[in-house]
Amino acid sequence: MFLDKIKGAESGVLLYGITPPKASTSAERVAEIAQKTVERLAGLDIDALVVYDVQDESARTDDERPFPFITALDPFGFASTYLGALTIPKIIYRPAGKFSAEELADWLEEMHTHNFYPVFVGLPAPDFPVKTSLSEAYRLWSKHQDVSVVGAVTIPERHNLLKDEDVRILDKMSGGVSYFISQCVFNLDYAKQVIKDLTLRCNRLQIEPPTIIFTLTACGSEKTLHFMEWLGIHVPDALKEELKTSDDILEKSVTLCFDIASALTAYCRKQNVPFGFNIESVSIRKAEIEASIDLATKIGQMMKDKGVRKLSKEKQE
Repeated sequence: MFLDKIKGAESGVLLYGITPPKASTSAERVAEIAQKTVERLAGLDIDALVVYDVQDESARTDDERPFPFITALDPFGFASTYLGALTIPKIIYRPAGKFSAEELADWLEEMHTHNFYPVFVGLPAPDFPVKTSLSEAYRLWSKHQDVSVVGAVTIPERHNLLKDEDVRILDKMSGGVSYFISQCVFNLDYAKQVIKDLTLRCNRLQIEPPTIIFTLTACGSEKTLHFMEWLGIHVPDALKEELKTSDDILEKSVTLCFDIASALTAYCRKQNVPFGFNIESVSIRKAEIEASIDLATKIGQMMKDKGVRKLSKEKQE
């Protein structure tokens, strides 16, 4: 179970991440999309499904957005209404600052009723008015800490720039956070530096590190690659060139993501940091969705082969 693995600091956690359909989608079409999602994931051995809260981050940068922003359905509403047939835990992202303390408290009660787990994230722009701080959101969640876990986000690119991601992680741990899901990783060195500095700080303070879950995603076109960079994901020049000059950019991206997962598996084991992976599928293109399923399967098998992951109880039965 996801809850047991996080509370037990067990490596080998495997998640799959999706975005809800756009808000203007008809109820009938939403049901069709949900049914296809359930069918695709039914045979995949994952510990939980991540459902993102899609925010407009245009105010974060002056660069033009490669794809127009489209408001999506509320992730909790989508998961609770349409994904009940998928009997794995659901992890729901929520920008705490957009809601009052009362609204968040009510939302957390609903989450608990559905056995969902929250990941609190920051606001889409620095000047966005904050209604509830992250520390207050963690305090509200603490009512459920005996039977729940709360997650947060870590950004390797931010650590490369500010050199304080390890401090941010420990600060959130003090609020009750026990696992962190990273921004999509294409720069292996950035991710390893976070782990290295986090390990050093935890060793100095004589505390156990949290579980770090690295996000990986298939990239099917140069436009998607450009969009990832717009989001703040750093793609090293050499890797970018490999993608652009490959005969099949989608297939190449899957290979590169698998190699990154293998390298991070070895590095986290060496550093004694509990870890896992979250495979994103944020594209509506069938080829990219299928590639993400393939990537999740391969990474899950890789972790099993290396002895860091076991079959879920449901799959064993």
